[in-house]
Amino acid sequence: MSQETPTVFVIDDDPSVRDGLDSLLRSVGYAVACFASVREFSLVRRPDQPSCLVLDVRMPGPSGMDFQAELAKLRDPLPVIFLTGHGDVPMAVRAMKAGAVEFLLKPFREQDLLDAIRAAIDIDRGRRAGEAALAEIKACFETLSMRERDVMAFVVQGRLNKQIAAELNLSEITVKVHRGQAMRKMKAATLADLIRMADRLAKPAIPRS
Repeated sequence: MSQETPTVFVIDDDPSVRDGLDSLLRSVGYAVACFASVREFSLVRRPDQPSCLVLDVRMPGPSGMDFQAELAKLRDPLPVIFLTGHGDVPMAVRAMKAGAVEFLLKPFREQDLLDAIRAAIDIDRGRRAGEAALAEIKACFETLSMRERDVMAFVVQGRLNKQIAAELNLSEITVKVHRGQAMRKMKAATLADLIRMADRLAKPAIPRS
């Protein structure tokens, strides 16, 4: 499998379910890694590629619901799809409110599971694209001089060059030069682009486990 091939992780204590899912998911082009318990999965280093987790609700040791809560506590963004033979409406509602992509009852239609996995992988791809874009913005920002950062901070507040000049005790021409340099280094085509970038930079990062 190439590094871009999405990986589906499966945690289910039933060997027949694991084997069936492994065969199904590989047949449609996914990389698959199956585990009999949450503990087994927790010992594995996940590849840096789009992925999702197909998780049984009830298992020996930590349950699927317990593990979803642990992922949330760690702020781990791995999308989760639940499978269960013993589900009820309150359990499904709890799982979905906690961020599960889908909650499927066994026996389930293969297409329903494949649709849920496709949606989960799309979610993870979107998150990764957003993280990559933010990393590029941060790298560009690091190239700015302190004065360019000062000017940029006022620019995204909507201040005019003459107002910025007065605030920083600079000439308008100097402010204009710093403003142009900040736009160029940030690769911002418009003021709106620069404002969006500044907004992304201001948001706190989400830690990964």
